[in-house]
Amino acid sequence: MAAEPIAEPEKLRIPVPGAEPLAATVTAPAGPPSAVLVLWPALGVPAGYYGPFCAELAARGVAVVAVDLRGQGESGPPAARRSTHGYHSLASRDFPAATAAARGRFGRDVPLFLLGHSIGGQSAVLAAAREPKAVDGLVLVASGSVDFRGFTGAARWRVLANTQLVALVAALWGYWPGDRLGFGGRQPARLMRDWARLGRTGRYAPTGADLDYEQALAALTLPVLAVSLPDDHLAPATAVDRLVAKLPAADVERRHHVPAEGEAADHVRWARSGGGIAELITGWLAGR
Repeated sequence: MAAEPIAEPEKLRIPVPGAEPLAATVTAPAGPPSAVLVLWPALGVPAGYYGPFCAELAARGVAVVAVDLRGQGESGPPAARRSTHGYHSLASRDFPAATAAARGRFGRDVPLFLLGHSIGGQSAVLAAAREPKAVDGLVLVASGSVDFRGFTGAARWRVLANTQLVALVAALWGYWPGDRLGFGGRQPARLMRDWARLGRTGRYAPTGADLDYEQALAALTLPVLAVSLPDDHLAPATAVDRLVAKLPAADVERRHHVPAEGEAADHVRWARSGGGIAELITGWLAGR
């Protein structure tokens, strides 16, 4: 596929009712895009890290609005003992604000999809279940459920122990000090409790939820592309399958991406050499 000219990336501040604005970077083709992806990162990964991947998508005619998760990158405030955001506030407040901003930037006639990596994908399915008419579909890359039952062998018990330990430390400390402990960046205790509850029970039951997310997920009928990677130990294919199993009514296409020589295939570094995944996504988008 011939590469399209790319416009200079632009910074975007997204107003969020009742909260600080979110920071985002827009990477787009020079001409009108064929689709827009609103990208939500993994824990502790700033949106800027996905720059090469966003450029690969833009070169194929797809615009990307890469949003820093609250408290990460340039989105404030940093997690602290007073932080109260978790899965529910992401799905009910931050995601709708970012989707509205992307619609405002590119217009309502351009198809818009949520693209979630890791916890970004775990939250994206909740946002889509809340407002299925707000988006045209979902793309999940290296995004699996942390339900320990979705892992095999010793990894199953390691995931269960680690998720519960993270929640315990976050409760005692007042937030998860992942910037000091080397996993996930600094995160609010509520988000880590929600994450650990999913790991322990296999169910989405975030603190403060105002609807039955499990029921809403089961009724979701949007098209979904779910991509797993061969060297991903945090979201192996079995964990990705566990997540999309929550979407029985959706039109799910599952792909296990085998990268070309020189492309990374682990949980995070794929975003620095994501040409193959960008090609896979744009081919899927064309079929929508």
